[in-house]
Amino acid sequence: MSEEKKTGPAQEVPTGPKRSFLYTLARVLAFIVFHTICPVKYHHRDRAGKKAPYILISNHFSNWDPLVNGYPVSQDITYLGKKELTGNRFMQWVFRQLHMIPIDRHNTDMAAVRNCMKALKNGEILGIYPEGTRHHQGIMEETEDGVALIALRGNVPILPMLIESKVRPFHVTHVYIGEDIETGDLRAQGINKETCTALMERIRERFQVMQRQLAEERRA
Repeated sequence: MSEEKKTGPAQEVPTGPKRSFLYTLARVLAFIVFHTICPVKYHHRDRAGKKAPYILISNHFSNWDPLVNGYPVSQDITYLGKKELTGNRFMQWVFRQLHMIPIDRHNTDMAAVRNCMKALKNGEILGIYPEGTRHHQGIMEETEDGVALIALRGNVPILPMLIESKVRPFHVTHVYIGEDIETGDLRAQGINKETCTALMERIRERFQVMQRQLAEERRA
């Protein structure tokens, strides 16, 4: 760019949230744990290097999952998490430092939806667990439709990440990073209950395919 072309505030490129000390500490912890006592193997890790903004979705086994999902991604992730985690001022500060957007899972939380839209507009990666809570059987069989609404409104790619099992000591946890889930055709039909339901079904089908692909790669 020539020197005569100046960039003003309106041309500012989104950069995502500023990394906090706690977020950095969490990544260091993930590096140590996932390379020693609780090894994690990522399949198709290169897919996590895509350019933000986008939505990262994953199944959910334990409180380790945000570290599992975030470790292969170089850019910070803003996670959507249940508001029950922020029950006091200290925990509110902790999860704010970890870039979490609290959401009321039992009611229509439009404030959380607006914060998600703002994060995507700011060029961030939004991490969502469509199951809404931790599940140990039947991956993506029970999901919250809110993720579809956010994805269709945000008009950004969806990157699926499958965690094979709960992270535990002296056991290799396999994580399969899938290809983008397309939403453009559904968005063109309008953002409504029918298209949200169709997107959630597409997500469930993709995770079933990813489970088979991971099993095949492990046998090869």
